[in-house]
Amino acid sequence: MRVPADQIRRQLVSVFRAWGMSDAHADTTADMMVETDLRGVDSHGIGMLPTYDREFRNGRLNMRPVFKKVRETAATALIDADASLGHPAAAYGMNLAVDKCLAVGVGVVDVFNSHHFGAAGCYSRIAADRGVIGAEPVMGTNPLAFAAPAKRNPPFELDMATTTVAAGKVRVYKENHRPLPSGWVIDGDGKTVTDSAKGFQHVTDHDGGITPLGGSREAGGHKGYGLAVMVHVLAGTLAGASFSPIRNQTQKKSDPHNIGHFFMAIDPRAFRAEGEFQDDLDQVIDVLHNAKRVDANQPVLVAGDPERANKKERLEQGVPIPDDLMDQLRVVAKNANVPFLLAG
Repeated sequence: MRVPADQIRRQLVSVFRAWGMSDAHADTTADMMVETDLRGVDSHGIGMLPTYDREFRNGRLNMRPVFKKVRETAATALIDADASLGHPAAAYGMNLAVDKCLAVGVGVVDVFNSHHFGAAGCYSRIAADRGVIGAEPVMGTNPLAFAAPAKRNPPFELDMATTTVAAGKVRVYKENHRPLPSGWVIDGDGKTVTDSAKGFQHVTDHDGGITPLGGSREAGGHKGYGLAVMVHVLAGTLAGASFSPIRNQTQKKSDPHNIGHFFMAIDPRAFRAEGEFQDDLDQVIDVLHNAKRVDANQPVLVAGDPERANKKERLEQGVPIPDDLMDQLRVVAKNANVPFLLAG
């Protein structure tokens, strides 16, 4: 079923306000989740709402957080997110990093005591929209995102997990009853799992799990593994956030996840004259777009192009929501005692 984006947004806001979120945080969270769905990242948009509902009912999420600056310099800050859902904490962290970079050239903000925040690319895009470069490694499947503003072209926007696939995408395959591609998930013995329901169980039970980017060592999996640890060092160890293999052994049902986020913003004007960086990036993007095609019918894309195409199509046609997810969303609305707005 296809659902208009504004309808999804109204449903999200109604649930978040029923949970006790402030209007500002409910709006920010809904905006980030809808943008994620519009960009085609179905694993991290409204599909996460049933998970957030469970976290809320387990007592893990603080719906009225107060973000605290634990440490701060002109260029850096460490933020305690007060067990907030990750979206408002991440938007706050990236905007603070941008504020600092506009003042001194570079801004770096680490956040701890947070939770899942959707797609990393939504936050690096905040920096690009404000005319600066944004970089963001995040704990979880240890994704990293990077966005840089051009002038004639849309921003360069990279958003990637350091695993072969994000855990949420395995969930999406399960909800759509589709088999998993070979190599995405392995069981406890290291054997490939293609049944999506069983694969998702291995991911959630931490018995086996998702392979690192590249898969086997012969295919470069050690590089994905190394990148994932690098992301944890920046977003977890530096922030004082948790390390999931340790957390999973000791965490009680109501304990916050203490997820960490790392945000860096760089003002190109600290290195180049006004507009020079954007002009050069435009040339880079133009060269890539004009590169020789392997398939004459398939254009050469750069990071951000597929998401922008998805957004255009979904603004016109609506966001696809599979039946299994729709059933789960009905339960979330019922739990929150709000009308179900997605059907009919």
